[in-house]
Parts: sequence; structure tokens; C-alpha cells
Amino acid sequence: MWFLLRLYLPICAAVLVGALVSYGLSSPWVRSRAKRPLHQVFPAYLGRFLFLVGVPLSIVNFLHRADLSGGVFVAPVVAWGVMALALVCTRFWIRPTQPAWPRPAQGTFSLATMLGNTGYIGFPVVLLLPKLGPDYFGWALFYDVMGTILGAYVVGVILAAQYGHRPEGVPAQPWYASLKELFKNPTILAFGVGLALRPVPFPKLLDQGLNGFAWSIVMLSLVLMGIRLQQLSSWGNLQRATAAVSIRMLLIPLVVGMVLTAAGMTGPARLVMVLQAGMPCAFATLVLAETYELDRELAVTCVGMSSAMLLLTLPFWLWGFCTW
Repeated sequence: MWFLLRLYLPICAAVLVGALVSYGLSSPWVRSRAKRPLHQVFPAYLGRFLFLVGVPLSIVNFLHRADLSGGVFVAPVVAWGVMALALVCTRFWIRPTQPAWPRPAQGTFSLATMLGNTGYIGFPVVLLLPKLGPDYFGWALFYDVMGTILGAYVVGVILAAQYGHRPEGVPAQPWYASLKELFKNPTILAFGVGLALRPVPFPKLLDQGLNGFAWSIVMLSLVLMGIRLQQLSSWGNLQRATAAVSIRMLLIPLVVGMVLTAAGMTGPARLVMVLQAGMPCAFATLVLAETYELDRELAVTCVGMSSAMLLLTLPFWLWGFCTW
């Protein structure tokens, strides 16, 4: 169980630091002395920095070190299989009582089960686990970039536009309009640059500096997660959120693990796939819910509940699919 302690300590410490920072910045004493609402400005700038600079450079670093052999290109196939399974499960769950489900709630429920936080949480979990770490980061990266991100910008946008509210007279935005944002995503660009630079040896000083920077970004991502979780409010509709989180974090990773085992995949690669399949609901769910006027309260509850549940589900997947 020592590796659980090694995993939980940095994750919990960083998330706690983020929550404390958010609490401090939102205190009346700080608000009365600051010209701008720091509890909103600071996480916005931190998120922007991570999105534009931190995470892309980290991806270049870890991709340069990762082992991309052993069928790593299976990861996107698993990711899209997970999203398809999630949508099938949501249809089966909603159908018996569909008249009682408002369309915005159906959309949020589908997005919450389909999209996992395979980046800001999935990356640190894989990197901090002994026997995984940078060697198997490629599996997590391919799962996220070619699976979750593409799914959010294509399938996620289509679903959100279909189930969201629109003011009278405002036409629906074509689903393919979101593709331009996909091609401007720094993570996608960094993924391509990282692949192109893999054959190029980095100077020792650059290599060490970039690696140290990348690990600091891992922790900053968790700090930002703590800030966002502390600022979540309006936890409602627990029954529907519990169903979405159970499908997302219990049923789907279990099915993925069983299917991969039956297909002959074992070892660390299988564990990475199971962990990524069982990540908490993505913050992209909340972003899409706000943008397309879905059920924001349900989205907030799913994100918060699933993030807390991760500490309970991780030992189960490690025990069930860890072979070392």
C-alpha cells in the first residue's frame, strides 16, 4: 500500500493547496483590499497559462521520454469505445423515465458519463504511479488527445447543441464550426511537435530544465483543480449525478478492464487504459453546459462528486488490474 501513499500525498496536498488559495483569495479581507476579484482572476490566469504554455511544454517533454512501442495506438480506439459505451448506457438509463427528463438534463447526463478528466487528473495519476510514470505516459496522452479532446470538440459539441436551449430566432451553430477550435488547441499542436521532436536528442541542460518544468506543471494542474473544486457551488440533483458518476467511474472502467483482459492485454498498459476510462467527469462538461444552456447544476454536481470519488475507486482498479 506504500505506492498508494506515494500517489495520494502529492495529489491531495496539491488539491488542498489549491482549495486553501481559493478560500484565502475569496475572503472578505482580501476582497476589500484588491481592486479586482482575485479569486476569479487568479485561477483564470493560471488556467490560461497551463492551457497555452504549461501543458503543451509538458506534453513535449513527456512525449520525448515516453515509450510509444507496444501498441500505444490502441489507446484512442479504447477511448472512442469508452465514449460509445457511455452513450449507450445513458440511453438505457434514461429511456424508461424519459418524459421526466428535461432535454438539458439529458444532454448533461450524457456528457458527464462520456467525457472523463483524462488530462488534468489522468496525466498526474499516471505520472505519479510507480511502474507507470513517464514510460507509459504515451498511452495516457494518446487516450486524451486523440480520444477525449476530439470527442469533446466533435461528439460533445453535437450533443450539447442538440439538447441545449436556444433563444427564439437564434439558429443553431453548425457542429463543424467547433472544429476550428480543435485545430487551435495548443495540446493538439504540442502533440504534433512532440512526435516530430522524438528523434532529436535534447541538450542535457535543456532536457533537465524541461523535465523539471513539466513536473511542476503536473502539480500546478492539481492546484488549479483544487481551486475549481473549492469554487463549485449548487450541488443538486444527487440521484441523477450518482447514476452518471457510477456509470462513468465504476461500470465503464470495469467493462474496459474485462474486455482488454479477454483480448490478451495485460500489465501496465492495461492499467493505464482502465485508469483513464475511470477518470472523474471532465470540466469540459461544465463548460459545454454553460455554453449551450444545459443543466449546469447537474454538471457541477457530477464534477464535484466524481472528483471526490476518485480516491475511493483508484485502490480498486489498482488491486484488480495491477500485475506487479
